[in-house]
Amino acid sequence: MTDEAGPWLVVGLGNPGREYAGNRHNVGFMVAELLAGRLGARFGRHKRAVAEVAEGRLGFGGPKLVLVKPLTYMNLSGGPVAALSQFYKVPPAQVIAVHDELDIGFGQVRVKFGGGEGGHNGLRSMSKSLGTKDYVRVRFGVGRPPGRQDPADYVLSDFGAAERKELDFLVDRAADVVESVIVKGVEPTQNLYHGA
Repeated sequence: MTDEAGPWLVVGLGNPGREYAGNRHNVGFMVAELLAGRLGARFGRHKRAVAEVAEGRLGFGGPKLVLVKPLTYMNLSGGPVAALSQFYKVPPAQVIAVHDELDIGFGQVRVKFGGGEGGHNGLRSMSKSLGTKDYVRVRFGVGRPPGRQDPADYVLSDFGAAERKELDFLVDRAADVVESVIVKGVEPTQNLYHGA
């Protein structure tokens, strides 16, 4: 894909504030930060949205990426995303949400286009504000909570010690998946990564 199709909006979903930084729910922020590092871009406050934004190109002369960390809380993420998609003139089909996913086991990263929100408040807010569910989701598996732990408490707690040993590798893999979607498309990316 060339830049003629316009920029891509890559939204890392999470909650602002140091107390949330290591939470399962904040894996979207982790992936966005890694991607910014790869692009040599830095996050800064955006003048039109309650969000931090970093801009760069994927490879020399490659597609433009606008990386976004909404600074509202998770359930209000859609407002800044919609404002930025209008500001950068990005159609929903070129919006990628990176988020934690309870229905996928830890260690797996999946990608899909459209579909439901699976009870994820960040996705629900995005779908409502964008007026469509037709955007890309990069789903970072965190698995189900153990025993009777409330899913909300589970995603708002930090990754466990064993998980943290693999976390950097998996965040790196999720960033690879985002780049693959932009360069190759959703289906080829599914074929590449879903068997792994």
